[in-house]
Amino acid sequence: MSGTSCQGCRGGEDFPVAFTMAFHPIIDLAAGKVWGYEALVRGTEGQGAGSVLSAVTEANRYVFDQACRVKAIELAGLNLPAASDARLSINFMPNAVYEPKACIRATLAAAARVQFNPNRLMFEFTENERMTDADHVANIVAEYKRMGFMTALDDFGAGYAGLGLLAKFQPDLIKIDMELLRGIDASSARQAIIASIVTMARQMDIAVLAEGVETEAELMTLRSAGISLFQGYYFARPQLERFEQPLLPLAA
Repeated sequence: MSGTSCQGCRGGEDFPVAFTMAFHPIIDLAAGKVWGYEALVRGTEGQGAGSVLSAVTEANRYVFDQACRVKAIELAGLNLPAASDARLSINFMPNAVYEPKACIRATLAAAARVQFNPNRLMFEFTENERMTDADHVANIVAEYKRMGFMTALDDFGAGYAGLGLLAKFQPDLIKIDMELLRGIDASSARQAIIASIVTMARQMDIAVLAEGVETEAELMTLRSAGISLFQGYYFARPQLERFEQPLLPLAA
């Protein structure tokens, strides 16, 4: 594929299911502010992601991926407070067919249309989905970095060969899977694992985010491990087409 076109970028039918986005805040507790929002696909009446994702096929995967980006950016441009510097985190499908330079055009056009600074975009991919072409995904991550976007590896520690992916891709941020964090305050084994991840990430100059935090005890244990970025129901639940500003605990 060339750097300016790709077969998957050709026009086609619209995605067959109407959808929108909910937004889940990412908290920087050290700074005492909302660091960003993750865009999560939902049905137009708030139905769960499964009601939409069940309609994704190999034939419409690219169309869906592009439509999610545009919808998230348009809602951010319309509804995020003008004074906010919060990032917008968008999930992309590692197995979607696209060439990064060509396929970013709709994303940039949407950002320009609603006057959303594209430098505030972060793109997440998950290790829970087996990648058919890891080298291609590595190229996407590298190209996005060159374009000035942040990249994040989601669900770290939950899926396929997480350490191998981390060595290959070296994203800007890793999101530790909630299953590793659940009940960490009462588990010395989990505490040791998280401490090792934080140390490793620091040596690689990769930020660490703890996702799925639900209790104060979990939060305090993770803070003691040196983590300052958090996401979870302890702070707020995702809100349909809204960017909630949760009340934050004191940044101790």
